[in-house]
Amino acid sequence: MATMVQAVRMALHYGETHLGVTDIFGEDVGPPLGGVFTATQGLETAWNTPLDERGIIGTAMGIAYAGGRPVAEIQFCDYGFNTIDLLKVAGNQRWASAGQFDMPIVVMTPSGSGIRGSLYHSHSFESWATRLPGWKIVMPSNPLDAYGLMLSAIIDPNPVLVLLPKALLRVRGDKLIPGEPADENQLKEMIDAPVGDRTQWEPRWPNVEKHIVPLGVASLAREGTDATIISYGRTLPLCVQAADRLEDEDGLTFDVLDLRTLFPYDWKAIRASTERTGRVLIVNEDTEVTNFGEHLLRRIIEELFYDLTVRPRVLMGKHLPGIGLNQVYEQNTVPQLPEITAAMRELATERG
Repeated sequence: MATMVQAVRMALHYGETHLGVTDIFGEDVGPPLGGVFTATQGLETAWNTPLDERGIIGTAMGIAYAGGRPVAEIQFCDYGFNTIDLLKVAGNQRWASAGQFDMPIVVMTPSGSGIRGSLYHSHSFESWATRLPGWKIVMPSNPLDAYGLMLSAIIDPNPVLVLLPKALLRVRGDKLIPGEPADENQLKEMIDAPVGDRTQWEPRWPNVEKHIVPLGVASLAREGTDATIISYGRTLPLCVQAADRLEDEDGLTFDVLDLRTLFPYDWKAIRASTERTGRVLIVNEDTEVTNFGEHLLRRIIEELFYDLTVRPRVLMGKHLPGIGLNQVYEQNTVPQLPEITAAMRELATERG
């Protein structure tokens, strides 16, 4: 089974081979490194840029204006903050031109905690991103979804931001990408560059197939009746683990909804699950003031108030300037499995 980073690499290869991707670029994206997380190793159209995030976004826009279809990488989302004004401009182009000028750019960037990256490599970006009108925002929780969401992002005429959870990039999926070899060692030999001298190395791409995960469609990772859990990215697998544990220990069952796309999000799925269970917990790791989960909470209260059995709630990261390098600081700053399990148990057992 592929890891998430291998899935992204195969999706980009499929994109440049079949979907018209003209340029894949960013800091250390081209040879010899192929990206700091190796997501762009061996790609034909990959090239290196200067250390200039504003230049990367501006270049992506220019290529798109000229008829290209670029995929740009911001090496860590923490360095996307100095591009906010350009992201806003990119987002308003189709609207400002009444649909006459497409902006088919994909920007991918690692987001969130999980690698002990300290102050400058551990921020979450999704709440900032969802405030950018004109952009579509995706955040996968597994390799197959990462592959399918990346293909959808490449095809879309709007700018799409692909947030890749740092903590999950090396985690293997439990479902094969169509066309990938079942043997993970064989896949590694085919598409992972060797350590050391790689000047003569060339990938042997598997014959992967088109697999589309539509933007704006959530998936149901677990199905249950006692409460609805809404999550995405790094915290989604933790919610699934907690749901499995609580079913074994307490006989409680949960709908665990993986949003996959943060904008446009799947309100139909959120509504259907909330109406069925009457109890809702939203889980993410972004900081707790003006969190994207708070928007979902507000809408659930406004539109589904009389379907609720108990108060809905959000479990988020602490409102701190950053995450410390020490592992204890990181663990205590963002939701982990014990906190998620406790919050789910409290939600499901609170007297209505």
